[in-house]
Amino acid sequence: MSEFRDQQMHASSSEAVTNNVRVEVESQYAPEHSQPFQNQWFFHYTVRITNEGDETVQLLSRHWTITDASGHAEEVKGPGVVGEQPVLAPGESFHYTSGCPLKTSTGLVRGTYQMVDEDGGYFDVEIAPFALHEPYTVH
Repeated sequence: MSEFRDQQMHASSSEAVTNNVRVEVESQYAPEHSQPFQNQWFFHYTVRITNEGDETVQLLSRHWTITDASGHAEEVKGPGVVGEQPVLAPGESFHYTSGCPLKTSTGLVRGTYQMVDEDGGYFDVEIAPFALHEPYTVH
């Protein structure tokens, strides 16, 4: 089995829809950026945000909570995602890939995006929990 296919089989994903905005996430272990013997694991995750509603919306900020296997939680807050605050017309999607270091071989990520609609109404969109895990770790 190829290494790529093996990594794909161990990817973790999540999906949630809030106020007609769908957030899909898929994560995978990045062995090329990890040093397990030094307690450093790295993961990539790809997010797709789709506007399934009838109004244009804009992503303003993010709030992630990343918890490792030892229970240590880290919060990540800030404007936009990957330096952008995408505007999504009805039916449009935006996707990006980012990364996350951990000090354990497994972890859990959850969060929200703060959005604004055409009328200036603010709302939070759920990022459903998804796992980060090294492929050969027993869960």
